[in-house]
Amino acid sequence: MQRYEYNVVPAPRRGEKARGVKTTEDRFALALTTLMNTLGRDGWEYLRADTLPVDERTGLTGTKTSFQNMLVFRRPVDEAKAEAAPPRLVVAEPAPAPAPKLGPAEVPAGPAPSIGPAKPDLAAE
Repeated sequence: MQRYEYNVVPAPRRGEKARGVKTTEDRFALALTTLMNTLGRDGWEYLRADTLPVDERTGLTGTKTSFQNMLVFRRPVDEAKAEAAPPRLVVAEPAPAPAPKLGPAEVPAGPAPSIGPAKPDLAAE
């Protein structure tokens, strides 16, 4: 059974400028070709492109979902190395526990401070 290792990289977002490459499509194709040839020299074979959701923070408490385009590459693993190295288990980090909700105080903390304009310090007189 053939074993593979995988490499996932973000897809290029901008094209590459080069002599004779004029259109946006051609520049983007050049950027993609350069990336694929660079990884191909190291033995990585292009497998597929995926669009995956990513939750991002917005503001202090908000989140929004955006999508990232990823390129998946693979290459065969040398069987001798695969036998020697123990398999790696990749575990997603658990979501943080939600903050506890606070209810009303059981015992009043005392009178609330007065709100108004600042008073001059009486002890200074």
